[in-house]
Amino acid sequence: MDIVVKRWLAGVAAVTVAAGGAAALTVPALAEAGAEDPPSLVEDYSYPGAAAILDQQNIKLISGDGNIVLADCTDPPDGDITFIYVYTSDLSVNDGDAVCFQVLGTPGVLAMEVPAVFEIRGDGRIAGSGDGHDMTAVVKPQGGAAKTIELDPDGSTPVGIGTSPPGAPTTLLKLTARG
Repeated sequence: MDIVVKRWLAGVAAVTVAAGGAAALTVPALAEAGAEDPPSLVEDYSYPGAAAILDQQNIKLISGDGNIVLADCTDPPDGDITFIYVYTSDLSVNDGDAVCFQVLGTPGVLAMEVPAVFEIRGDGRIAGSGDGHDMTAVVKPQGGAAKTIELDPDGSTPVGIGTSPPGAPTTLLKLTARG
């Protein structure tokens, strides 16, 4: 019996040494891998492709949650919901055309800077239908403080020089969709 126990202990010792050797081999390998850490998985919510959009369309998209996105106004709308149309008097913005945004989900938020905005049209296709998203916009008149306004979900909301009497040129800073 003594021989069996000795052989068993010798086998356990050999396995322990072998495992310890393997562990010793893997520790430096792990330390070397740590030198090239992968990028952080923390989301900063910056808008993808924002620099190219600013360069091509003069629209500064800052950040958002992905539920409100820049859209191509020439794409045909689907169903009773269309795009949010932002009209500006600055001809350098989107070659003088309207700027469109699409709500992909609620709640949604998109921070931006669109200068000289005079009208924001809700995304409901038929005026008064109640199909459009419940939304607000943060706008900042030139020389004034930023303020939050309710948007007509199925119609137009005048801002800045589009109001009566005409106000100061106004920058659109944020769109928020609640439902």
